Amino acid sequence: MRINELPHYDMSINTTGCCPKFNPEGWDGQDLHFRDKPMVRAVTMSAMHVPLNMGRVFSRVQGHIEDAGAFDSDDCIVLTRDTSPWASEHYFSVGKPVENEEMTTLSGDFVTKVFEGPYREARNWYREMQELIRKRGGTSGDIYFFYTTCPRCAKAYGKNYVVGVAETYVA
Repeated sequence: MRINELPHYDMSINTTGCCPKFNPEGWDGQDLHFRDKPMVRAVTMSAMHVPLNMGRVFSRVQGHIEDAGAFDSDDCIVLTRDTSPWASEHYFSVGKPVENEEMTTLSGDFVTKVFEGPYREARNWYREMQELIRKRGGTSGDIYFFYTTCPRCAKAYGKNYVVGVAETYVA
């Protein structure tokens, strides 16, 4: 993939009025290359890795992104990583600066893997991402997850797809 390019995120099916139905085609095994990719960074609180205020934070950030005209359906991803059992950080891809939100950039080379199953499997998915990088002859940096739908929409669609996105360093 080209610099800062993401696989196509098909938003055409949205029967819930909340999250579009995720089509995993084209997302598994992709090499992503980010160079100063503009992102909004937000932090949520957790209790032993269980999100507490994610809905409120995501609604606020999405509202600000839409108000700024910074949403691009061809460049849609939210990368999440737990920074502790008590907090997570989230990176929302944007097309331009968003007022009233923390702006940052993301740079690095990443590999993706699509998972399907309950969120409680994230610990195992994390280990699988580490193993994937090791098998490719590299070492892993930060590992993020793209939770493609909220729990309510995952239940409605009958599938809970999560995309692992691991930063890679060639050994």
